[in-house]
Amino acid sequence: MNMLKTILLAGLVCVPFAVTAQAADADAYVPSEASTTTGFYLRGDAGASFLNWSGGKDDTSWVAGGGVGYQFNDNFRTDLTVDWSGDYSIAPGASLGTTMVLGNGYFDWKNNSMFTPYVGAGLGYGWAAGSGYNDTSGLAYGLAAGVSVDMTSNLALDVGYRFRDIVISGDDPMEHQVTAGIRFKF
Repeated sequence: MNMLKTILLAGLVCVPFAVTAQAADADAYVPSEASTTTGFYLRGDAGASFLNWSGGKDDTSWVAGGGVGYQFNDNFRTDLTVDWSGDYSIAPGASLGTTMVLGNGYFDWKNNSMFTPYVGAGLGYGWAAGSGYNDTSGLAYGLAAGVSVDMTSNLALDVGYRFRDIVISGDDPMEHQVTAGIRFKF
């Protein structure tokens, strides 16, 4: 429960900055046809990851990842991502890291502002490995929600929350992640 409170608090801390940025740039952004184009994009993300695992001690670490995707229209996009998080201290002398490869689909609520809220889900494969821990792998899935901010017609900043889980025999390593990233559209 403390982890959920931490994540909610981190999200609430970001709200004043988003409102301030929107108010300051209200007249500066004018959506154009170029900002609604379809096509390929590259993405990179980094942030904090909170391990919630009954198989060992909960811990906090960093997450980093990247991917390639395709924007089909104003509302639907997909991407293939690789994310790594880790060096979680799960017990004395034991650490754990996770790697996930996910195919994701997103629904974007495009509107007349530079802010585009979205939700997404992904499915793929994940690995949990570390020192003092038996390496394992299995089906991985994720859920996401956030907002992207169009800086130009080709560049968007992204802030979001992700839930990740690797389904293995025994206790699943579940992660709650708060990330910020960049999407470059071709």
